[in-house]
Amino acid sequence: MLELCTLGTGGTLPLPDRALSSLYARVNGRSMLIDCGEGTQVGIRKLGWGFRCIEDILLTHYHGDHCTGLAGLLLSLEKAGKTETLNIWGPKGLKRVVEGLCVIVPPLSYPVMLHELPPEGGELESIGLQIRAFPVDHGGMPCYGYRMTLPRRAAFDPEKAKALGVPLPKWKKLQEGETVRAGGVTVRPEDVCGEPRKGITAVFSTDTRPCETLERYAKDADLLILEGMYGDEDKLPQALKNHHMLFREAAEIAAESKPAALLLTHFSTSLEDPDSFLENARCIFEKTWTAKDGGTVTLRYPAEKEKAWISLS
Repeated sequence: MLELCTLGTGGTLPLPDRALSSLYARVNGRSMLIDCGEGTQVGIRKLGWGFRCIEDILLTHYHGDHCTGLAGLLLSLEKAGKTETLNIWGPKGLKRVVEGLCVIVPPLSYPVMLHELPPEGGELESIGLQIRAFPVDHGGMPCYGYRMTLPRRAAFDPEKAKALGVPLPKWKKLQEGETVRAGGVTVRPEDVCGEPRKGITAVFSTDTRPCETLERYAKDADLLILEGMYGDEDKLPQALKNHHMLFREAAEIAAESKPAALLLTHFSTSLEDPDSFLENARCIFEKTWTAKDGGTVTLRYPAEKEKAWISLS
């Protein structure tokens, strides 16, 4: 199961009911963030999923609405008693940006490791997720989207275990991925499993125009979380100028990639009521919703060859 929370859904500037960009992801009690805009630590306190369990922070890019909450968050992790390493990932320039933001942060009780990804993006792992960072089009600013996949073990086949003479007490170890000895023979988990099963995939991408890399990595995802900076079609010139997307454009990407749901986020301050423009997206991709600060999404493993089961609250 993969749990997600849109801590902040605003773009550019915070509003009284809308913090800036941040997504909290949780798998079996382990957590990570994508972006850390102003208001992130307040959102985490309201959510109640915890600070100390945060293992990684992935930054999409270095505009202030995506990273100015970092200094305060590091202090909150300190106060929560964190001692384990915190990893921060992002595009070129990560060290300079983090060091600048952390001028006001005192020495921390835990190590912070910085990982600068190459221009073409790259692969990493966090909290059991296999993650692909991919470049998107935000003008001259290096910016990534992130594709997150929670893999699923192949189903255990009792008949194969019996045929290999594995005693029943050792089945659990094989199911948990351990190799065992049975009758003088080594038996590996893959020896007693069926075909691989589909996992869960979610894509998070803001601050971009529609582009080839976004369309490519949106394919076969269960959930797309894309920016809806502007709802009104009249805002297209502004979207082109600032390298953002309309609701319609995000929906067109979803219509092509066919996820179980599209969640729009990262709204302009001029967009007072995102729901009033929701039909601009739903007429193209029906299963579209607008994100709310503190809103959660739960994705559960799907049946074979189906999309993940998704619930929003």
